[in-house]
Amino acid sequence: MGKPHPLLPSTLPVQALRAEFPILAESIHGQPLAYLDNAATTHMPRAVLAAMQDFEQHQRANIHRAVHTLSQRATDAFEGARATLKAFIGATAGHELVFTSGTTEALNTIAQGLWGAGPTQAWLRPGDRIVVSGLEHHANLVPWQHAAHMTGAQLHILQPDAEGRLHEADLAALLQGGGARVFAITACANATGERPPYEAMLAMAKAAGALTVLDAAQVAAHGVPDMAALECDFLVFSGHKMHGPMGTGALVGRRAALELLYPLRLGGDMVEDVSYERARYAALPMRLEGGTPNVAGAVGLAAAARFIDETGRAAIDAHIHALREQAAAGLAALPGVRVLSRDSAAAALVSFVCEGVHPHDIGTLLDQSGIAVRTGHHCAQPLLDQLVAGPTTRASFALYNTTHEVERLIAATARALELLR
Repeated sequence: MGKPHPLLPSTLPVQALRAEFPILAESIHGQPLAYLDNAATTHMPRAVLAAMQDFEQHQRANIHRAVHTLSQRATDAFEGARATLKAFIGATAGHELVFTSGTTEALNTIAQGLWGAGPTQAWLRPGDRIVVSGLEHHANLVPWQHAAHMTGAQLHILQPDAEGRLHEADLAALLQGGGARVFAITACANATGERPPYEAMLAMAKAAGALTVLDAAQVAAHGVPDMAALECDFLVFSGHKMHGPMGTGALVGRRAALELLYPLRLGGDMVEDVSYERARYAALPMRLEGGTPNVAGAVGLAAAARFIDETGRAAIDAHIHALREQAAAGLAALPGVRVLSRDSAAAALVSFVCEGVHPHDIGTLLDQSGIAVRTGHHCAQPLLDQLVAGPTTRASFALYNTTHEVERLIAATARALELLR
């Protein structure tokens, strides 16, 4: 599998871990699969697959509504998963966790929930200010554009500099005018790998009176934020980016902040009492979880959290960062290649552009070598239009990736450039 890279102080048993992911044994176009698209979706270990299969075989039933044994087992599994994930993210007694289909639904639940109660009761009003960082993917931008449009609030973008970095002084200037009701920021930009100083920025926005939103989707598999240590009202993440099932995720929030959200999914399981004329909604978290949830997905998501903790967050983090540094250094050394956010050492991804070559052509040739990367705008078109005026090629890393795979990425990119120029 190649010599250990000198920058890689990994204590992870990577080969043993790889054996827990059956899909990594696949061949693509006759080449061993090097899966480097983890910023889009990570793969699931056997422990997660087994937890979901066990639920389906022995506990499957609807929750909260029946007295029979299977329903009680399913309810216990669902609420047990909630408790596991609250501990995983550092939630305290003052927080609550709401299951969602992923980060996108969670952010829409926040943004729409802040105006869904109508003009007289909603949190957002005409003239309010919504501040969103310029590093966001579309899921943390478009819902705020829509919220501003529906309420008459003003949307302000915390612009990054030419290198894609955010600065506290720029946020201070935006907050100085007063009236900021919401501040939303990512823990890591999925298009560049930039890691903003989100702890300080959340504190600044909170001190200015804004509700604060942290998108943790790109760090949940390795650099999990500690909710209890942050001035954060809402934190969101997706299961499929932390070795859990697709279509799962969570919205974690301070209870007082979650109480501000008007429920968007009205119907069964989110009501306390109903007549033909009116309904009284249930308490949190059920008030925001209308309908039958993805119970097996919640069980799988909790299993993914346990898998990460049992593997070791610090060891995963160090391993991934070293792979990123190896990739960034190797790619930046190729003629005409520009690596975005080159010095963002805390990132798990490397995004790059090649002079005179379209990223889709690079991605196609890498796929012919069995290497799966992402090409395009990575759902962050405004940011990439500003930084590079177009799409990039992105390689992203997980705990099962190796130095040899990074070597293959660099070598295959070099060969692709020779063919395409």
